[in-house]
Amino acid sequence: MRIGFAADHAGAALKAELIRRLRSVEGDHELVDLGGDGSDPNDDYPDFSRRLGIAVRDGELDRGILVCGSGIGASIAATKIRGVRAAVCHDSYSARQGVEHDDMNVLCLGARVIGPEPALECALAFVRARFSPEERHRRRVAKVLAIEAEERV
Repeated sequence: MRIGFAADHAGAALKAELIRRLRSVEGDHELVDLGGDGSDPNDDYPDFSRRLGIAVRDGELDRGILVCGSGIGASIAATKIRGVRAAVCHDSYSARQGVEHDDMNVLCLGARVIGPEPALECALAFVRARFSPEERHRRRVAKVLAIEAEERV
């Protein structure tokens, strides 16, 4: 799986830590750093959310992990991109279920909210989860996609 990472100025340190730790635990995946090194306070979450979201939308990445201060801004910005299903998750259950039930393809984390260990647990749950083939989940995601198509004409 090809997984992208991006962060604003507030999330850069946690992003770097996640990439480092995931490389050692999940070596079969290609981890792609799309930027945000924390050196510029003007590195804003919408810019990195857009960069990562477009890469997911266009199929350059299978999934993405965005990190900002709270995770909320990154999530809001990413969900503006057609085909991106992003959510803030600060527990492994939500990170796993977001993929299994809702076909979430972007995990958002708040560096000022969650520590490195729980963030790693969330990232692992997200990466290891697969969308459920159950009809009820496919039906619900189809309804979400219909809303997206209707609202973004």
